[in-house]
Amino acid sequence: MRAPDRLFGGYVFDLDGTVYLGEELLPGAESTLAALKERSSVVYLTNKPLEMPADYAAKLTRLGVETRADEVISSTDALLLYLGRHAPGARLFVVGEPPLVRLLGLTGYEVAQDAEGVDVVVVSFDRTFDYRKLKISFDAVRGGARIVATNPDAFCPTPDGGGLPDCAAMLAAIEASTGVRAEAIVGKPSPHMAAALLDRLGVPARDTLLVGDRLATDIRMANEAGMASALVLTGATGLEEAIASEDQPDYVIHNLGEILPRGGGYRGASSGREG
Repeated sequence: MRAPDRLFGGYVFDLDGTVYLGEELLPGAESTLAALKERSSVVYLTNKPLEMPADYAAKLTRLGVETRADEVISSTDALLLYLGRHAPGARLFVVGEPPLVRLLGLTGYEVAQDAEGVDVVVVSFDRTFDYRKLKISFDAVRGGARIVATNPDAFCPTPDGGGLPDCAAMLAAIEASTGVRAEAIVGKPSPHMAAALLDRLGVPARDTLLVGDRLATDIRMANEAGMASALVLTGATGLEEAIASEDQPDYVIHNLGEILPRGGGYRGASSGREG
């Protein structure tokens, strides 16, 4: 266990398992985030494409952390960045939920309902995934469509200690049936996501600390992008797993109450449950 011993110019916080779980802020979140926003640039990051950044900002504000929509970066931001660079004007079939489908349509992409003429199959966290969507994806890819996925997470943690199958489960079904691999997975830990968040944060990577609960996404992306990394043990990863992993964080903390360096007026931040 090692907590940060200095203040950074910029902070990036994962949401699920780091700042909150379900409808409850995690220990130390409210007071720590309030203190940091007085001194540093802060943004929030999520791989979940189930809602838009404005929805996540509204949830944070409702839970007691005042947040603007432009302070939240999701895998949808990285997806739009990637499609704009590599598939402008593409016809899409989307394995995803209505908010993502609407966003892509509003951004100017034609979203198909069948496999005909599809250029890219976009695969995302989709609780409505069924055989029909798998078959359309299969036909589109067999017809030449490329595959782009939003995030590599196998599951999303839930407040009851369980989880929900995430994007990787849908992607695995499509890749297994078609024999074709996704050309890009644009969310954490990809460089597309890192570029999107650093651009929004406006702070050099070397002066940025990324805080998250997953080694293979949060910590790996921070390490590969040249940011400092902190693993918080309130979400998907335990201490033993962290010790054994190749993706080693710079810091390991019990909760967000340990992010602030001791001294200099920071000792007042609570590490207990708030709200």
